[in-house]
Amino acid sequence: MFSGIIEDLGTVADIRQSAEGAVLTLRTGLPIAKIKIGDSIAVSGACLTVIAKGRGTVKMDVSAETLRRTSLGDLKAGNRVNLERCLTLNTLLNGHIVAGHVDSVGRVVSIKPEGDSKLYTFEVPANEARYLVEKGSVAIDGISLTVFSIRGRRFSCALIPHTLKVTTMGFRKPGDKVNIESDMMAKYVERILSGRGTIAAAVS
Repeated sequence: MFSGIIEDLGTVADIRQSAEGAVLTLRTGLPIAKIKIGDSIAVSGACLTVIAKGRGTVKMDVSAETLRRTSLGDLKAGNRVNLERCLTLNTLLNGHIVAGHVDSVGRVVSIKPEGDSKLYTFEVPANEARYLVEKGSVAIDGISLTVFSIRGRRFSCALIPHTLKVTTMGFRKPGDKVNIESDMMAKYVERILSGRGTIAAAVS
C-alpha cells in the first residue's frame, strides 16, 4: 500500500525491454541502505519489486502486463519518475490509500495557470470515468490528487507549486500519457452493490 505522497523524483538510468517484460534501473535519492531486495516501490504509480540495488540505484523487473497497462513502456533513459516506498504502520497517511495497481492510461488535456498553482485537465477511458467523484481522490502517476469539475471523461485537479516541484507533473505537457488508479473504495462499493443486484434478481 502507498499514500500517493511522492518521496523522490527519480531518473531512469536504463530500461531493457523484451517479449517477457523489462528490467528498469533507476537513480534515486531514496535511502538505499534502508531498501531491501523484495521491497515494493511505486514507480509513477505502478508497484514494482526491487531485485537489485547499487550506489544510488535500484533495479526492478517490469512484467509484460504492467507494460500493457501503464505508460512505463514508454520510458527512456533520462526520463523522470515519481517514487514512493510502501507504507509502514507508523507512517502518516497524508494522501489516500493507493494500491499501486494502475487501472488505465489517461492523458493530459490542458494545463492552465491559476494563481501560483496550475489547473490540469485529464481525460480517462470511459470505463474509468464512472469512478470519478467531485472532491474525491485519484492517483495520477502515483500522486494523490483531489478531483473536481468533472465533465464526462474529463476532470480537473489543481496542483500547488510544491507538487509541481517534487513530482513529474512539473514536466508534463498536453497530450502526455499518465497512469490512472481510481479510488479503490469506489471500486469495492461498485463490486459489492453489483453482487447484491445479482442476488436480488435471483431471489425475485
